[in-house]
Amino acid sequence: MTTHPQHNLRLTTVDEQDSIRIELHGDLDYDNADLLVREAAARLAARPGLTDLHLRCADVEAVDSMGLCALLMIARRTAEAGVRLHLDERPARLERLLALTGTLGHLTAAPPPRPPAPPAPSSGTEGAGAPRPTGPASTT
Repeated sequence: MTTHPQHNLRLTTVDEQDSIRIELHGDLDYDNADLLVREAAARLAARPGLTDLHLRCADVEAVDSMGLCALLMIARRTAEAGVRLHLDERPARLERLLALTGTLGHLTAAPPPRPPAPPAPSSGTEGAGAPRPTGPASTT
C-alpha cells in the first residue's frame, strides 16, 4: 500500500495599497477550495476600494474541478466588486486546465466598470434646473 502525503492548501495574504496578493501553496481541490473562496471573499468585503486581487499560483500542486469552481466563484465576486482578478505565475498544469476548459479569458477578463456615485442632494434651490411639468396648466 502506498501512502501519499497530504497536500493541504496554505494561503499567505499580502495587503498592498490598492491590491491584495494571496499566495497559494499546495492543492486547490475538493478538500481545500472553500478555504480560498472564504479568504478572497473576506478580503473583498474588508477593502471596498480594492482595484486588484492577485492569486499567486506558482506553488499550486494540483487543481481539480472544485478548485476550478473556486476560481470561477472568485472571478464572479471580483467582477461584482469591480476588482480585477490576476492569476499570477501559473504552473503549466494549471495553464493546461484553464486552456482545456476555456476559462482563462473568463477568469482574467477586466471587470465591468463600477457604477457612478449617486448625485449629491441639491442645495435647497428648489426649482432651479428642475424640469417643468408638461401639459395644460390647471388651477384648483
